[in-house]
Amino acid sequence: MAYAELKQHLDAGGIVILDGGTGTELQKRGADMDPAAWCGPATLANKKLLIDIHGDYIRAGADVITANTYASSRLMLSPAGYGDRVEEINRRAVEAALAAREAAPTGRNVLVAGSLSHMVPVAGGTDKVDPALVPSDGEVLDAFGELAGILKASGVDLIILEMMYHPGRTRAAVEAAGAASLPVWFGLSARRAEDGRILSYDHLQDMPVDDIARLITASGVDVAGCMHTGPDITGEALEAVRRHFAGPLMAYPDGGYFEMPDWQFIDVIAPARLEEFYREWIAAGVQVIGGCCGLGVEHIEAAARVRDAMS
Repeated sequence: MAYAELKQHLDAGGIVILDGGTGTELQKRGADMDPAAWCGPATLANKKLLIDIHGDYIRAGADVITANTYASSRLMLSPAGYGDRVEEINRRAVEAALAAREAAPTGRNVLVAGSLSHMVPVAGGTDKVDPALVPSDGEVLDAFGELAGILKASGVDLIILEMMYHPGRTRAAVEAAGAASLPVWFGLSARRAEDGRILSYDHLQDMPVDDIARLITASGVDVAGCMHTGPDITGEALEAVRRHFAGPLMAYPDGGYFEMPDWQFIDVIAPARLEEFYREWIAAGVQVIGGCCGLGVEHIEAAARVRDAMS
């Protein structure tokens, strides 16, 4: 489906299915995760596996598949020793997604998204940013501009800004994606504070999720929502997004937790239970649904069932 057709479908109130986790699905299927850069370098030795994963998501019902570029900016690859292979890794990741689309069943029109996160190095065995390794603002903007340019040149249809939670790096990601002159979708991430408030995912400071939602630009962002967040708080986070964004909403939660460099598939939500959340979110106006880390093909099949039933 050309992007213009997908946007027309959304503007008419239609539902779009995203894929599930890519990096975590690589790990689940046996790919080694890098101790410093997580799933980004895995692209080099696992192109066929990536094609298979994307293909499985397409067969499950995904309208949009996401290239394995979440952890592949220079900010992650250089400290891991892959600074001279940034373009190669990201180009190969997009090629795998494009190859899966080429092999899609006749009649399936699928878009390829490039993931642009603001992930920076995290401490081993945790999901916490290592403050000693946080790059400068200039390094961040340069790295995001480089990645956005590679994604565009490699042939993605849109850029998804994933796991936005830090104001400075979020602004840089929005600027870089906008400069690429591609459609942009914006996904923030949230957590619940001990006092019950919904906060930005940032663990180094307590920040209202509204502080991130208000960074969604009035023009240039076609879809915005909440991702890499527990299903139980996604709905509340989406309320913050709606306060600052009038366009189509998206929701794709995670399941389990991260301990660098491996995802822990603990207490992952059952597809049947996730269907209930999908129904609630669609009833509240969400139009793009899918899954993030820890969620796999069976969860996207659940999303497609809900889409078909509610259409």
